[in-house]
Amino acid sequence: MKKVIQFSKLFLPLVIFSVVVILSGIIRWATAGINFGIDFQAGFIEKVKIAPPALSIIYNGAKTMTFSQDAKQIDIVSTSVDSENKTHRFPYTEYTTVKAFADAVNKIEGFSVELKAPADTPLQEVFADSQASRLSPAAVLLHYVPSGMAVKDADEIRHALASVPSASVQQVGLPTDHTFQIRLADDGTHENAGEELRQMINSALGKAYGEDNIAVLSTDFVGSRFSNSLARQAFLLVMGALVLIFLYAAIRFQWRFAFGAILALIHDALIMITFIVWTQMEFNSTTIAAILTIIGYSINDTVVVFDRIRENIRINPKITTVDILNLSQTEVLSRTIVTTITTMLAVLMLYIFTSGSMRDFSAALLVGMLSGVYSTVFITSAFIAFTGKNQRGEEILKTQKSSGASGTVI
Repeated sequence: MKKVIQFSKLFLPLVIFSVVVILSGIIRWATAGINFGIDFQAGFIEKVKIAPPALSIIYNGAKTMTFSQDAKQIDIVSTSVDSENKTHRFPYTEYTTVKAFADAVNKIEGFSVELKAPADTPLQEVFADSQASRLSPAAVLLHYVPSGMAVKDADEIRHALASVPSASVQQVGLPTDHTFQIRLADDGTHENAGEELRQMINSALGKAYGEDNIAVLSTDFVGSRFSNSLARQAFLLVMGALVLIFLYAAIRFQWRFAFGAILALIHDALIMITFIVWTQMEFNSTTIAAILTIIGYSINDTVVVFDRIRENIRINPKITTVDILNLSQTEVLSRTIVTTITTMLAVLMLYIFTSGSMRDFSAALLVGMLSGVYSTVFITSAFIAFTGKNQRGEEILKTQKSSGASGTVI
């Protein structure tokens, strides 16, 4: 007969351990705060790339000219009330260098293009910032990253933004991408917060690297009312998931099994939040997605254990609740280990080969998966053992029959 692991001996010490860990997260939250993302905190977020200009485009004509770029070509579209729209296409296969592109655009009426990069710079390496959609007498810059350009890190950008209070900087992609995400909270003192915060960031970066060397890839601003609404919705979303899971577990099993499962899920969510608080990982909508993912993952593991407990109650009605828990957990332990490791390998690949919010998402998932297995084995079982005490399997069956429950529950 397979040896039964006495998990019950660790119930009390590990429950105390979990309480201590969660309390440490609460204390850390109270002292250092939580790094709310732009989703849940009013403020401005901007993605910038440190890159010199490759060329400038000026248009002085009467038509409306728009600029667009994709992986295959650059398009300049002219629109006018008294004439048909016309698209000037510059595929990278035909216009391989910035000089070839500049020469072609200069032939279009009203355009003046000035080279700022070496003439043989590949056109495909050129990119525009978010302001370049419409061409006008104000010069529009296209940027590029020269080969051998000195790599900049997030600490260097933070130093450049030293004059901007509470600016948060995160590197995006590889160091050689020279791309950074900058977040600045809105403290409510700015009348036109979006524009003023943008000017603060761009002015500081312009002084450090030169205004022409800053390419703004995207900007976003979230107002306080919208951020508060998102926070409430996220909270209701998590609570709604817990309520529905409790109802499912209560119908399929007994109320104390359902309550134990919910305690484990709350434990997993708090452990993930503790991890986020201690690491100062950004708490955003992606983090909420990770918490909900772990709630679903953990309850699946818990239900498998509950099913085994139900079988063992019927097979071994004379043994106590604690012995049933130890036996059931031992029987499903190999399945739990194999399933968890297999899933964690996939998430680990995400953590290693991605960056930014996806890397944070996978890190939160890794912690949540470990916590989910731990809580199923010890937190849920500890609650069931505490409420069942020395109750035997046959007594549980009698309780179920006297309560009028269906034959599908414990």
